[in-house]
Amino acid sequence: MCCAYSDDFLADPVEPLPFEQIQIMVASEFDVEECFVDHDIPTFYVKYREDSKEAFLRLMEHLELMKLIPLLRQNQGKVVLRVLPKPPTKPNRNIINIALFFATLGTVFASGYFLSADISGALLFTGAIMAILGSHEMGHKLLANKHDVDATYPYFIPGIPPIGTFGALIQQKGLPPNKDALFDIGFTGPITGFIIAAIVTFIGIQLSTLVPLNPDAQVISVPLLFQLIAMLFPPSGAGEMMHLHPVAFAGWVGMIVTMLNLVPSGMFDGGHVARSVLGMKTHKILSYLGVAMLALLGWWPMAVLALFFSASNHPGPLDDVSRISNSRKLGAILLVAVFALSVVPM
Repeated sequence: MCCAYSDDFLADPVEPLPFEQIQIMVASEFDVEECFVDHDIPTFYVKYREDSKEAFLRLMEHLELMKLIPLLRQNQGKVVLRVLPKPPTKPNRNIINIALFFATLGTVFASGYFLSADISGALLFTGAIMAILGSHEMGHKLLANKHDVDATYPYFIPGIPPIGTFGALIQQKGLPPNKDALFDIGFTGPITGFIIAAIVTFIGIQLSTLVPLNPDAQVISVPLLFQLIAMLFPPSGAGEMMHLHPVAFAGWVGMIVTMLNLVPSGMFDGGHVARSVLGMKTHKILSYLGVAMLALLGWWPMAVLALFFSASNHPGPLDDVSRISNSRKLGAILLVAVFALSVVPM
C-alpha cells in the first residue's frame, strides 16, 4: 500500500524563532533578495541557482541542529523559503508492527489452507504473499531511511479469505527533502514488489497444471505479464484451462497490488511519483482520472478510497522548487510500463 504522512509536519511556531541566526544560515546558502518575519515565521525571498538543490540539503542539515525545517515554494514568480519548527514525533512502537505481522501471518495462512486444503500449500502461499507485501513496504522504508525521512516499519493488515490481508503500509513522519526523494520513496515500493510478484508468478505457474475446460470453474482475469509468463513457460498437463496453484494466485495478487498502488491518485505510490514529476496541478487532474480509471476497471472500493485521498492536496516535498533528475523521469516511464503489464479488470 502507499505511504501515509503524519498530519503535524507543518506545526505553527510556539515561540518566536531566532531570526538573525536563521538569516545568517540562509544567506550562507542562498542569495537572499528580501527577508521578514510573517506570523512569527522567518520568511525569505531567495534567488534560485543551479546549485540550489544541494544548498537546500545543506541548509536542512544546519537547521536540524536547531530542530528547525526549511520549506521552499514558488509563489507568484518568487522563490519563497520559510523556516518552521520541526514538530515533535512520537517514538515508534514496534510491538504493534510485530503483533500485526504475526496476526497477518495467521490470517494469510488460514486463507492459503482454504485455497489448497493442505499445510504445504498454505505455507507456500503465506511465504509468497508476505514476500510480495514485505518487499514492497521495505522498499519504501529503505529509501525513506536513505533520504533521512523518519518512517515506521510496515504495518501489515490482517484480512479475510481468499487473500487473508488487506495489504500493508508505512507511516512517514515528515516530508521528503526534495522531488528526487519523493520519487524514490514512491518508486521503489511498487518496482520491488513487482519484481517479487513476477518471480512468484513464474514459480506458481510451474506448480500449476493444465486441465480440461470446466464450465463450473471460477475464472479470473489475469494481467498481461501473467499471460506472457504462462505462454513462455507453460505449466504441465493437458487441457485448455490452468488450475492455479496457491503460489500462482499469490503472484496474481501481487500484480493487482502493484496496479492499484501505481494509480496516480492522492497519496498512492503512483500519486507520489506523479506529484514529483508533474507538479501539484497536473497531479490533481491525474488523481481524479485515476479514480475514473479504477471505476471503469470495476475496482469500486479502491475508486472510493482514491477519491477520498484525492480530496486534499498532496503536500509535496520540503523543496518543491528544485527539478527532478532526468533519470527519474525515465523511471516514471518504466512505472507506466509496469502498470500496463499489471492491469487486471475486476
